[in-house]
Amino acid sequence: MRARPPGTSELREAGAMGLAERRRALGYSQEAFAHLLGVDRTTVGRWESRRIRPQPAQRRKLAAALETSLQELDALLAPRQIADGEPVGSRTSEPPNAGDPDEMIRREFLRILTVSGALATLPADEAEALAQGVRGGVPADFSRMNSHLWQVYQSSRSKGSVYPVVRDQLGILIDTLTEYRGSPRAQALLNAAADLFQLAGEVAFDGNRYSDAAASYALAASVSKDAQAYDLWACALVRHAYVDMSESRYRPATQLLDAAEHLACRGDKSLSTRQWIASVQSEAHAALGDLDACERAMDRAETVRALGTDSINGGWLRFDGARLAEERGSRYLQLGRLDLAEDALTRALKQEALAHGQSYRRRGAVLTNLAAIGAKRRDPEQVVAYGNEAVALARASGSGYVARRLQGLCDEFGPLSGDYRVGELGAEIAMLSTR
Repeated sequence: MRARPPGTSELREAGAMGLAERRRALGYSQEAFAHLLGVDRTTVGRWESRRIRPQPAQRRKLAAALETSLQELDALLAPRQIADGEPVGSRTSEPPNAGDPDEMIRREFLRILTVSGALATLPADEAEALAQGVRGGVPADFSRMNSHLWQVYQSSRSKGSVYPVVRDQLGILIDTLTEYRGSPRAQALLNAAADLFQLAGEVAFDGNRYSDAAASYALAASVSKDAQAYDLWACALVRHAYVDMSESRYRPATQLLDAAEHLACRGDKSLSTRQWIASVQSEAHAALGDLDACERAMDRAETVRALGTDSINGGWLRFDGARLAEERGSRYLQLGRLDLAEDALTRALKQEALAHGQSYRRRGAVLTNLAAIGAKRRDPEQVVAYGNEAVALARASGSGYVARRLQGLCDEFGPLSGDYRVGELGAEIAMLSTR
């Protein structure tokens, strides 16, 4: 018999109770509950403290263990409310002038300065001018601030550390949008908001928070549509397609990418939006086993080399062709063309070694792919050599992206799992997934 949908009273009761209270009411310790779900105890602790949310694949199992519906589970995971409707934890011991908007914006700006190495290098007078511009709702200064945050995100080893700053900047920007709605500044502020929503989605995606990432990308697309910013809109759809591909939903991803391609044709032809879309399309075609479509898409992506230096902005659009060897190698690996894949990936690894400011995320992906080639060839030495290096990078960076790639590598081990060295590597990767 189908379960009755939860009513308002049940949802209110679940929201008042919270995840930890519900677990204790069912008689589970944190350790026993974690064992039941196949996760680490610290993961349960982070769910209960609302520092992270369960991944989509975990939600049904979690709801079943708690004997709740998915809707009631959302209520258990939501911030609890107190008498006046304010979420628990939102009250802080701020100084008396904390409600002054100018002072709040100044305080948040100074917080950004402490986190952002890029902004901290600005001369004091320039930093103050930027702060004044943000306080005054100047769109150009919001765009500059976004640009700095993208730089911090790209250079940060731990992407999640950028999230509090992005969240605070979004709050300031949304308040400003509300104030200037309908004014000549509105469209430029919408562009800045679409930009920042994409960055928020990137941070969530790297942390395996797919639902949050998808929501951020959807907001970015909606705001870009309102601003008629076609390239921003197209890039938001590309990032949303990545969420589908991370869950092996390649057909829906190709539909999003086709829509993005149509939008990009209405955008700025001097930008590399169309080439980036082609590169991601090649990944989807490779996953679907279509070699011809994959290579055609990669050839379209290669046309980025004919564009000028202004084809990227270093923020929401960063496709400059520097990763083409890595991407081609990854596509050939998906298609089972191992020799072609290894040649391209080895070339990409050498380029990374020569590049200034190496990306842990990119290098980790290349190493994981080279380990996967070893697995397909039944070569345990190659698997362990590249796999261990990728694990070390995942630990150093805290990147959920690299950890996900390594978890996929475990599926390739097959008969090699009996080799004790490969078994130890698998155990190390499992430890990454529970942190």
